[in-house]
Amino acid sequence: MPKKTSLNKILIIGSGPIVIGQAAEFDYAGTQACKAIREEGIETILVNSNPATIMTDKGIADKVYMEPLTEEALEQILDKERPDGMLAGFGGQTGLNLAMELDHKGILKKYGTELLGVNRESIKKAEDREEFKKLMQEIGEPIPSSIIATSMEECYDFVKEEGFPVIIRPAYTLGGTGGGIAENMEQLEMLCYKGMENSAIGQILLEKSVAGWKEIEYEVIRDGRDNCIIICSMENLDPVGVHTGDSIVVAPTQTLRDAEYQMLRDASIKIIRSLGIKGGCNVQFALDPDTGKYIVIEVNPRVSRSSALASKAAGYPIAKIAAKIALGYNLDELSNYVTQTTSACFEPVLDYVVVKFPKWPFDKFRTASRHLGTQMKATGEVMSICRTFESALLKALTSIEIKCDGLHIPFVSNLNDEDLIEKMKACDDERIFCIAEVMRRELMDVEALYQMLKIDRWFLNKIQGIIDMEHQLQKGPLTKELVYEAEYRGFTDSDIIELSGISRDVLQDIRVYNDIYPVYKMVDTCGGEFDAVTPYYYSCYDEEDESVPSHEKKILVIGSGPIRIGQGIEFDYCCVQGVWAIKDLGYEAIIMNNNPETVSTDFDT
Repeated sequence: MPKKTSLNKILIIGSGPIVIGQAAEFDYAGTQACKAIREEGIETILVNSNPATIMTDKGIADKVYMEPLTEEALEQILDKERPDGMLAGFGGQTGLNLAMELDHKGILKKYGTELLGVNRESIKKAEDREEFKKLMQEIGEPIPSSIIATSMEECYDFVKEEGFPVIIRPAYTLGGTGGGIAENMEQLEMLCYKGMENSAIGQILLEKSVAGWKEIEYEVIRDGRDNCIIICSMENLDPVGVHTGDSIVVAPTQTLRDAEYQMLRDASIKIIRSLGIKGGCNVQFALDPDTGKYIVIEVNPRVSRSSALASKAAGYPIAKIAAKIALGYNLDELSNYVTQTTSACFEPVLDYVVVKFPKWPFDKFRTASRHLGTQMKATGEVMSICRTFESALLKALTSIEIKCDGLHIPFVSNLNDEDLIEKMKACDDERIFCIAEVMRRELMDVEALYQMLKIDRWFLNKIQGIIDMEHQLQKGPLTKELVYEAEYRGFTDSDIIELSGISRDVLQDIRVYNDIYPVYKMVDTCGGEFDAVTPYYYSCYDEEDESVPSHEKKILVIGSGPIRIGQGIEFDYCCVQGVWAIKDLGYEAIIMNNNPETVSTDFDT
C-alpha cells in the first residue's frame, strides 16, 4: 500500500550520548530514517542531545531539538510541534523506553501522535521477559528453563531447583547492563540485586545456563503485508556466555548444516510475525552443537549494533527500509537502493566473508577485569570483508589498532605453557592470540581445544591453517606461489617479512615481477547476479578487479576507525562533512574506513 497520507510531520527520538553498548550505530540509523522520511516530503523533527552526531546536523532533519531525552522534555516538544507520528526504533533502548513511557501514560494519545514502526504490544512482548516467555511458549519456540523475578526469594527458589550456573538478564536494558552468569550464591546475590536495580521495571530473567552452545543471530525485516526476509545470518565465534558485542562475529554463518540454517531461519520469521513488528528485528539463538536442538535467547525489536553490522555486511540499508515500512510501504513496493533494479523483497546474497572484531578499552583501563561475559565491555568494533574467513580475520586484526603481528602478541608469546593455558581458559580479550600460541607450541590439538573452549572445530581448524602458513613462511623458500598464498590468506607484508626473514626490497621484487597485488570487489547484495550502482568495495587477492577508476579529479578521505575511549563519532561527523564538501566542489569523493556503525561507510554517503 502507499504511504500513510495522514503523516505530515514525524518526530524521531535519537539515542543521546555514546555509552558502552550504544555507539554510532544509532546515529547511522537515525540519519537514514530522517533521509528516508524527507524523501517523502514529510517534515522531520529530531530530538537528540549528542552534538557529535550527523543526525543533528543542518540538512538531515527539518528541525533539531538539542534537549534532554526525558519524558518532560519530549512532552513539551510534542505539545509545541504536534507531530502526526513518532519513530522510536532508531534511538536504541533509550528511544524505546521513552516511547513506552509516553504511550503508557497516554501522552502520545493526548497530542494525537501515532507510534510508528513498533507498537506498545510489540515492544512489551519482546522486552518484558515474562511476556516474551509467554509468547514463545504460545508459538512453540523453545526457551531455556527460567523464571521472571522481582525479589531475591524467587531467585533463591530457582537455583535451589535448577542449580548453578544461571544467567541473569535484566528487562529493558542495553548491552546486557546489570546481567551476568552466576556460578555460586555470592555471585547470584550480587548480579540479581544489580540486575533489578538496572532494569527499568525492576525485573530480571533467571535462566538455566546453556554456556558452550553456539550463538547465532538472524537479522529479519517485516512489512505490514507480512512479507519477511532474512537480511543476514551471523555466527559468534565465541560460544554462548560471551555477549555478542564482545564476541568475534562472522557473517554469513559458517558452521551450520543446511537443515540447521533453515530451521533457525523459519524460527526467526515465525518470531517476528508473532511479535507483529513492522521493520527490523534481531533474533538471537543458542544451538546445541551435539544434538542440533536450539533455544531462543532474546529478540531486539529495533535496529541495533547487529543491524548496523548486517546492513554493511549485506549492503542492505535496514534502517532506511524500516523507516519506509513505518510510513506504510511494503517491501515489494520498494527498490533495492544498491542495485536500483531489484526489489527490496529479495534476500541479500553474500559471496564473501565478513568478520566483526570488537574494540575494547583495556589499553586505557589497565587494572580493569579483562574477563568477557554477558555484560558488554567493547566500546566499538571494526568490520573486515574478504573471500575467506582466515583473510577476513587477519584483516580485522590489522584494523583493530593493537600491537600485534597477525595472531601474535608479545605478552602472550612470553607466557610459560601453564600460564598460557590458564589465560586461554579465562576467556578474555586476548583469548584468540592464546589459541594461536597453543597451536604454535603444539600443546593441544584442535579436538582438545574444542573440548576445553567449545569454539567450533571449523574455526579452530582455520586458525590452525594460519599457524601452518606461518611455519611454511619460516621454512621457505619464498616462492611466488607461497607469497601469493600468504597474501590470499590475509598475511600482511610485515608478517611475511618477519616470518621469512627476507628484506622488504626482495618481497617487493617478487610482487612486481609476478604482479601480486590486491584487487577490489564490489558489495552488491546479490552475489554478482545484477549490476550494482553503489560503489562499495573491499580488497582481496583474486583475479578480477571490479573497481574501475574514473578519469575524474578525486580526493581520498581517511576515516577514523573504531570508537574507543577518547574518540567517539565526532571524527565520523567530520569525515562525512568532508565528503559532502568535496562532492559539492565537483570532485569525486572516496572514503576509506572500517567501522560498520558509521554514516561515513553508508552506501549513499
